[in-house]
Amino acid sequence: MTFTTEFRWTSAARTDTGCVRQINEDALLDAPERGLWAVADGMGGHAVGDLASRMVIESLAKVSGTNGLASVVADARARLLDVNEQLRAEAARRQVSRIGSTVVLLAACEGACGYVWAGDSRVYLFRHGRLVQLTRDHSHVEELKARGQLTAEEALHHPAQHLITRAVGALDVLELDEHTLALNDGDTFLLCSDGLSNEVSEAEMASELAPGDCEVAAQRLLEIALARGGRDNISVIVAHAEDLMALDKTQVNPGI
Repeated sequence: MTFTTEFRWTSAARTDTGCVRQINEDALLDAPERGLWAVADGMGGHAVGDLASRMVIESLAKVSGTNGLASVVADARARLLDVNEQLRAEAARRQVSRIGSTVVLLAACEGACGYVWAGDSRVYLFRHGRLVQLTRDHSHVEELKARGQLTAEEALHHPAQHLITRAVGALDVLELDEHTLALNDGDTFLLCSDGLSNEVSEAEMASELAPGDCEVAAQRLLEIALARGGRDNISVIVAHAEDLMALDKTQVNPGI
């Protein structure tokens, strides 16, 4: 038996400087027509983080693939490695230790999607009423949690909460993680910088994503983070997949 999928995507993006920072060092890519979304968060406390995040997004905006999802992801990886080299060279030219940015990219092709990341910007999946964090933060706190030395509650208030272990431009060799998954009708993805995930609980994320309205969800999540103090730049993308060929869709026939 052959199953055909033809997914239609809708998405919405929001970014805000927040209530404390003077410059927004986040950058976004929201291209549902191409099945590409990304969040980049320039490294706070380092030189020109906004330059780093902008270079990451401008490079990912040029991603293409002619042989399906694997080629799209491969192109994205190659571009990120190239940006890493550029940022290392720029840091040397400016005589600073590093110019860097986190990155999380979601790419969709036909009935599957892939995600690539470095740092603590995240992608979540809301499916069948349940929210799951797909990425694992590259951070000192996450490593302590993985070793059983820190609980999830303790991690929220740990002094090293913002210390990440990977980022584009941080080191001469960039390590990227990636995964793929098959899409389901109604899947909703949330991409965000830590300015959102540090202020908004997963229960609140799930509540806002549940209705399936990308524009409303993105705006509401941003507003919640700002209401909590907006201590960092805040970026959020909500992307929703609809399988137009799903067998269980209700049909209306006005001729009957």
